[in-house]
Amino acid sequence: MFEITTTRSFSAAHALRLYDGSMEPLHAHDWKVKVTVAAAVLDAIGVVMDFHELERLVDLILAPLRNASLNDIEPFRQLNPSAENVAWHIARSLVVPKHVLLVSVEVWETETNSAVYRP
Repeated sequence: MFEITTTRSFSAAHALRLYDGSMEPLHAHDWKVKVTVAAAVLDAIGVVMDFHELERLVDLILAPLRNASLNDIEPFRQLNPSAENVAWHIARSLVVPKHVLLVSVEVWETETNSAVYRP
C-alpha cells in the first residue's frame, strides 16, 4: 500500500456545546488539517494521485470554514464543532479517485491537541 499526505490550514472560531447544555465562549484557532490517502497500485504515471489535486480537493472543503464561526455554518449548526467532528466532516466530504482510499484525517486545534478520524 502506498500513502500520500497533504497538510492544509485555516483560521476559524468555534464554541463547543458543553455537557450541561451551556456554550463555551467563542474563540478562534489556527487549525491544521492532515489528510492521508492510499492506493494499493500506483496510477499510470506512478503516483497514488496528484498532490496538487489532493490539495485542491481538501481546499474546496475548507473554503467555507476559513475565517468563519463554525457554529454558523453547516453541518455545525447542529453538530458540535469539535476537532473530532471537523475531521469527520472533512472525511465525509472528500471525494477521491476510485482507486484511492481515504486513510485518515487529522485536525489540530492547537499545536499540541489533535483529533484523528479513520473511516
